[in-house]
Amino acid sequence: MKRPVISQPDPVAFIKANLPISAVPCIPEIRLHTAGPASGLWRLAGRGEADPAPYWAYPWAGGAVLARHLLDQPETVGGRRVLDLGAGSGLVAIAAAKAGAVAVTAVDIDANAIAATGLNAAINDVNIVAVAADIIDEPPPETDLLVVGDLFYEPTLALRVMAFLWRCQTSGIEVLIGDPERPYLPQRELSRIATHAVADFGAGTGGGAVPAGVFTLRHQLKAGIMPGGQAATA
Repeated sequence: MKRPVISQPDPVAFIKANLPISAVPCIPEIRLHTAGPASGLWRLAGRGEADPAPYWAYPWAGGAVLARHLLDQPETVGGRRVLDLGAGSGLVAIAAAKAGAVAVTAVDIDANAIAATGLNAAINDVNIVAVAADIIDEPPPETDLLVVGDLFYEPTLALRVMAFLWRCQTSGIEVLIGDPERPYLPQRELSRIATHAVADFGAGTGGGAVPAGVFTLRHQLKAGIMPGGQAATA
């Protein structure tokens, strides 16, 4: 039996009307449109009320830990081009822009997420190029740093993402990953460079803090590339 067609509202108007603006817990420097119990996100997604809410509408721990790390370590992005893969509503991209990146691109496959990113960039007074696309089977992008938060929640996707990240690293792009060590995070291929306690609304913690890590590819460190693009010294 086919589901009834659900008309979808304009995403910008819907987000403005139904997702209130609030500071991100543990990251008070950034404010976002964030979903609440009465947001009715199923209407924007064009799905049924019982379907799960879209990921972009909440600040997940992987994005939160990357945002916190970039704001605390602005030399990581200062003067560099940054691409936020799976950007959601733009939390990490906004942090990169605030920390001094010369150009920031946010990429997500969900057009509603891109609409939210544009609104959130304006709220935080930063410039971000937001693109709705799936690029992980494409050649590496033109960027200096690729940041990836919360994309290791499903096994097939995790494999595709890691293959893309290795291609990016081989082409000279630095990679930073944020994740609260979900089961499909390939930790044997990664090196932890930082840990922060951050809120993880999407995991159903009610906004409580959870430990999350910032990781880089192991070979990236072995090759003498330190976080921030600086050469390692003996």
